[in-house]
Amino acid sequence: MSRIGRKPIPVPAGVKVQLQPTAVSVQGPKGNLQVDLPRGITVRQKDDVLLAERQNDSQAAFHGLARSLVANAVRGVSQGFSKDLDIIGVGFRAELKGKATLVLTLGFSHPIEYPVPPGVEIAVDNRQTHLTVRGADRQRVGQVAAELRSLRPPDPYKNKGVRYTGERLKKKVGKTGAK
Repeated sequence: MSRIGRKPIPVPAGVKVQLQPTAVSVQGPKGNLQVDLPRGITVRQKDDVLLAERQNDSQAAFHGLARSLVANAVRGVSQGFSKDLDIIGVGFRAELKGKATLVLTLGFSHPIEYPVPPGVEIAVDNRQTHLTVRGADRQRVGQVAAELRSLRPPDPYKNKGVRYTGERLKKKVGKTGAK
């Protein structure tokens, strides 16, 4: 029994939903998204609520997944998603070159130029050590944040690198000198 799949999805004002047999298109103030539905799952609209339904119990595993994907699309086009990253280290910083390129100085011999994908917006604060990744597509926002973090993952010995805001690291003790 899928409890998540049975939950209704409220559709806020200003969001338009178009239902097709194999997909759901959602349009709102933050953008447009299309969610492809797994085989055997249908979505129907009842007043201002969307309901995900399955044909039989063999699609139980996809029932909750389809409902979550549609709910994330509805929330993304109405409110949007964001991830915050912190850059920690002496001389580590980020700056935007136009709207399409993020230049990161992360202690390597050269700066890293990261092209900002379409549908995602990256903001850098005044100190140049805090990044905010925003967008309507939850998967794309999370993927861009993970790619930025992977450019210089946090080091457990010196605690330098790119990390999510609020991420806690366990600092390791270094080598002790031999006598």
